[in-house]
Amino acid sequence: MNNNKVLHLSLSALSEEIKSKEISPVEVVLELLARIQEINPVVNAFITVLEEQAVKEAKQAEEEIMAGHCRGPLHGIPVGLKDLIYTKGIRTTMGSKIYQNYIPDRDATVVQKLKKAGAVLIGKCNTQEFAYGPTGDASYFGPARNPYNPSKMTGGSSSGSGAAVASGLCFGALGTDTGGSIRIPAAATGIVGMKPTFGRVSKAGVHPLGRTLDHVGPMTRSIRDNAMLLSVLAGFDHEDPFSHNLGNEDFTRCIGESISGKVIGIPTSFYFDRVDEEVKGKVKKAIKVLEDLGAVIQDVEIPVLSKVSYAQLKTLQSEAYALHEELVLSRPQDYQAPVLERLKQSAEALGFEYVKAQDIRQEAREAFNTVFDRVDVIAAPTVGILPPDIGQTEIFVGGKTEQVRSALLRLTEPACVTGLPSLSVPCGFSERALPIGLQLIGKPFSEARLYQVGAAFEQEASLSTLKWDVPPLVQQS
Repeated sequence: MNNNKVLHLSLSALSEEIKSKEISPVEVVLELLARIQEINPVVNAFITVLEEQAVKEAKQAEEEIMAGHCRGPLHGIPVGLKDLIYTKGIRTTMGSKIYQNYIPDRDATVVQKLKKAGAVLIGKCNTQEFAYGPTGDASYFGPARNPYNPSKMTGGSSSGSGAAVASGLCFGALGTDTGGSIRIPAAATGIVGMKPTFGRVSKAGVHPLGRTLDHVGPMTRSIRDNAMLLSVLAGFDHEDPFSHNLGNEDFTRCIGESISGKVIGIPTSFYFDRVDEEVKGKVKKAIKVLEDLGAVIQDVEIPVLSKVSYAQLKTLQSEAYALHEELVLSRPQDYQAPVLERLKQSAEALGFEYVKAQDIRQEAREAFNTVFDRVDVIAAPTVGILPPDIGQTEIFVGGKTEQVRSALLRLTEPACVTGLPSLSVPCGFSERALPIGLQLIGKPFSEARLYQVGAAFEQEASLSTLKWDVPPLVQQS
């Protein structure tokens, strides 16, 4: 086996190689650890690399598989974890000076599930401090950098998870998404990111930001890989008060099925307003691919979307400040400046604004439900702009200047406000070789259907000029 072969294998392909005993999990981990040593200083994807533990877990996986005891498709597969996700005996920093030496006494429920499935935990991924921000460049441990251009943002807050997967430093990673924090970095780094339905995946043991907005989900290089990871992560957990008891589900089950006759809704406003022309062009080409595959394209109107940013802002401000008040008052100097600024603004949120925001959230849920009576999936850009420069705070798009933060968040917020599942799929590159994402939004608990549509596009795109590949940074290494 050589490094190049491992790099180009998907999680699902590697799983088959390991299961058939063609590739050793130990060899894979050693190759990745060598690659992390080489690439991580450039992209800063990992805060903590678990060298000894990863090799130990790989050896155990290899022994079990050689003995005929395969635990499933993740057995022996190296994955990364956003550093908000608690790991027993392993530091979990939240990207913050305040928690730089914090060692939890428990594993998050999702970590327990990964361990039970035999996955190998290879490292804790960089994150925007406390996940409070979509840029990914405000971490105590330095900004994560985009593998396609290290001067550009990865997007956040699951910045390190996106950079690690895109750079071939792991075969999948977990992120969290409160306003777009899985899908934004997925779009910016050219990978697949799923924000599941709210309550589909347990948040127990994951440091919270906004309790009624937080989601945990998978980030991978292919649709099937993503569905395989979600199949392990999903399920009821009594420790999470928002968890839904739906039983186990195979999210790969619809992949490969035709999408002929599926109705794809295209919003007539909001999602295509103030969007970079290159982004708009690639997304419209992607929609044409879906139409050519037999999908029915239908315009839809969702008027409430103009209120969604207010609902997201006031809900998150109130919930985030409630969690951070004590630390903001006692240790303000230990926060990253952009995060402290947002928290100070959050302290100004008023009670009636929070109540008003919840009314808008319910209105938005009802509006989307009405649309989903007529369409199967909504398609739109994931992010309306190309990855900005690290440290950039303003951007000119759609004829006006706005904050980078709001430009990154605007199109991903509605799915968090409503709790709807939302999948970001790579759909091409800008002229300067920066990735662009297509966002697919579905009705509650329709993740398998989103994967069906996403996989149909992915398969067709891989045979066309929309094909994506390993980032130039990785190719040159």
